[in-house]
Amino acid sequence: MCEYVHMISSQRQHLILSRLRTRGAVRITALSKELGVSAMTIRRDISELADKGLLRRVHGGAVSTSTLLSEPLFSVKSQLDIGLKDAIAREAIGLVSPGDVIAIGGGTTAYVFAQHLLESQQANGITILTNSIPVAELVQALESKDVEVIVTGGVITRSNSLVGPIADKVIASLRVNTVFLGTHSVSIPRGFLMPNSLEAATDMAMMDIADRTIILTDHTKWSSTSLSLFARFDQVDTVITDDGLDSDSVTKTRDLVKDLVLAHSPEPEEESEE
Repeated sequence: MCEYVHMISSQRQHLILSRLRTRGAVRITALSKELGVSAMTIRRDISELADKGLLRRVHGGAVSTSTLLSEPLFSVKSQLDIGLKDAIAREAIGLVSPGDVIAIGGGTTAYVFAQHLLESQQANGITILTNSIPVAELVQALESKDVEVIVTGGVITRSNSLVGPIADKVIASLRVNTVFLGTHSVSIPRGFLMPNSLEAATDMAMMDIADRTIILTDHTKWSSTSLSLFARFDQVDTVITDDGLDSDSVTKTRDLVKDLVLAHSPEPEEESEE
């Protein structure tokens, strides 16, 4: 039997906050399995903690409220908002044509985009410049040799991205048709932000060599904040998010960006109390 199964709610919530401090984010299904209680019980605990301002709810889990200067590990973030990222990725692959030279930034939304792209016909003959180690590993694992990948090099971040002067120098020597970037937060009217100033600078370097910039981000990023601005709205060609974005943010964002695409998000799964 799970050692946590007889915990009362306050004990469970203390453990949830402890996991957030070490990981930056938690997933409901993982907590449910670890604590030996239903997903609905964990969802209630997270709701109570969110009402107290101790964490921020996201689709499928929660993130720390203290992520202004730090970022959850890639392995944790990749398990959050999976359905939303899939919907965004499916919209984005239509912006790639066979034979294109593209850049893909770091982060989990860009990674999911790369997964969908590499499974599609649009990937035929493309070249990918990336500072994302997971994206590079995806291409390397392909049986097809029709996709070429160029990795920037640089310093590794918590999100498994390569950043810094080495990365920026490699990027500056190249040119791409389109760059696809994720973001840690969206600030109206400022723009798009990251918690890591070096990662923000590397994203800016990618934008500088691209004919077109696409931002891939789910609706929860409009309710968070971060440290370093890497793009203003007028520097971005298209923002692809999900239709969970509230109507006020949709209106304000459409006024600021050239093109806003709302991907149809999946219906939330019903979770029963066990």
